[in-house]
Amino acid sequence: MIDHLVTMKISHWDGVIRELAARALHNLAQQAPEFSATQVFPRLLSMTLSPDLHMRHGSILACAEVAYALYKLAAQENRPVTDHLDEQAVQGLKQIHQQLYDRQLYRGLGGQLMRQAVCVLIEKLSLSKMPFRGDTVIDGWQWLINDTLRHLHLISSHSRQQMKDAAVSALAALCSEYYMKEPGEADPAIQEELITQYLAELRNPEEMTRCGFSLALGALPGFLLKGRLQQVLTGLRAVTHTSPEDVSFAESRRDGLKAIARICQTVGVKAGAPDEAVCGENVSQIYCALLGCMDDYTTDSRGDVGTWVRKAAMTSLMDLTLLLARSQPELIEAHTCERIMCCVAQQASEKIDRFRAHAASVFLTLLHFDSPPIPHVPHRGELEKLFPRSDVASVNWSAPSQAFPRITQLLGLPTYRYHVLLGLVVSLGGLTESTIRHSTQSLFEYMKGIQSDPQALGSFSGTLLQIFEDNLLNERVSVPLLKTLDHVLTHGCFDIFTTEEDHPFAVKLLALCKKEIKNSKDIQKLLSGIAVFCEMVQFPGDVRRQALLQLCLLLCHRFPLIRKTTASQVYETLLTYSDVVGADVLDEVVTVLSDTAWDAELAVVREQRNRLCDLLGVPRPQLVPQPGAC
Repeated sequence: MIDHLVTMKISHWDGVIRELAARALHNLAQQAPEFSATQVFPRLLSMTLSPDLHMRHGSILACAEVAYALYKLAAQENRPVTDHLDEQAVQGLKQIHQQLYDRQLYRGLGGQLMRQAVCVLIEKLSLSKMPFRGDTVIDGWQWLINDTLRHLHLISSHSRQQMKDAAVSALAALCSEYYMKEPGEADPAIQEELITQYLAELRNPEEMTRCGFSLALGALPGFLLKGRLQQVLTGLRAVTHTSPEDVSFAESRRDGLKAIARICQTVGVKAGAPDEAVCGENVSQIYCALLGCMDDYTTDSRGDVGTWVRKAAMTSLMDLTLLLARSQPELIEAHTCERIMCCVAQQASEKIDRFRAHAASVFLTLLHFDSPPIPHVPHRGELEKLFPRSDVASVNWSAPSQAFPRITQLLGLPTYRYHVLLGLVVSLGGLTESTIRHSTQSLFEYMKGIQSDPQALGSFSGTLLQIFEDNLLNERVSVPLLKTLDHVLTHGCFDIFTTEEDHPFAVKLLALCKKEIKNSKDIQKLLSGIAVFCEMVQFPGDVRRQALLQLCLLLCHRFPLIRKTTASQVYETLLTYSDVVGADVLDEVVTVLSDTAWDAELAVVREQRNRLCDLLGVPRPQLVPQPGAC
């Protein structure tokens, strides 16, 4: 089997087969150590300089795996790996990097494969405790890792992640084995050079370079972070911050968050040592950086790339909170825990299926963690009843039909209502049919249950208006929100408010809708706004007159589509709510609406619109003179 792998599979054209062959040799070497060391290793070393790229790549991976397997065998008997590998083999391993460098094999088309293979070699030889401490080969290895991370943007996108992971893993192993001066103490010169250089690279204009060095800082062992923790965390927090010039750098923000979480796990929690561990002095800054990324909704040609950032932020928040709960739960403040749970609940009610499932998993992990329980979880008792441990394991949170009926129950808890409703609004106004259907059904079921409770309905409507006010002119939320308002008004969810003239809810909603669509050129927003204004004619008093006035203004909009749609929807609305206009003028109003060619010239349309205004009893809109007009 070993002969077959070395002869046939190590040089296979498929890279995955080469990697699997190397791992197979790792397992077989532990069964035949002497044969692997004396017969296989020399063959593999001779193949590392083969002119055939695939053979070169496979043999370097195999050398790394076999050497690590022999180390494991030696370690079981407390012996060094050199008891299995002779001096010639050790020297051969040490020379691989320099030979490739001298032949310029890290450059060109095969350079990516060579870099990835040697990074694996560095990791495995470091884990194997090869006797290279103080040797120049360590500097060569360090150069390769740094150069690879610095030029990730030049590597093809399909292999970039694998390259990044290989380089970061190699760095972690290299530092742990060769950069410790004394137990628990770093070589000061190496620590200064590494951290200063890596922090400087976090400001690199290339996003991939920031990604690589963020993860590199996150992979550093604890002794290299000792005394420099605050400096490193400050640099990584800057990477996670969104600024106008790097708003599209979602991947670097994601990797910065991952690095912060990994560093927290590495250094642990220790009272009164902000430069050595997580403690009361720096925990609030860390939480602030992680929570700040929960609002990252960046979009570009790839779609909602902010999901990568929000997912990393949720995972990092969970890891940090569980770390603190196990060691120093008093560092988790009540307002911080409330914000974490509310933010995650919002993400669990949004529209992307796999992302909603991840958020639900984080939420339930924090809720059900009991060694010891997370302190200050809002409404813990009610949450335990809504999401019993026996039940939630069987729920498929990525299925809208299962997720939304459960997450909507949180609307009954005041602390969570705003955030869950904000997430539901985005889902209701989404594009996926199943998501829209199930989120809408769940919301209507909840609202049906509070129809007889004026206080609950008033609180719900107030929250809805607050979301509208907070997200005015934010198209990501305001357009779906207008669609949501259309749904709930059409289904009579606020019918109880129509019995009161100029109800405060209707007054404020009308004012917000007017601000939202003012001077807008967004067709979807305008169409949603028309539907809401039409539904608002249900409300008696000045609200009705103002809604009709807005619709009359839209009948002379610059876009013919908006004029035609407005006329059509007003026609349907007046037939539905026949008490809006007097029976004596209703026929004439619907005739004007149906017979007018609303996509004609504005001068023609304006005459018919003014006639409608007179019939409906609203003032005729006046043309506003343009600046500079004579």
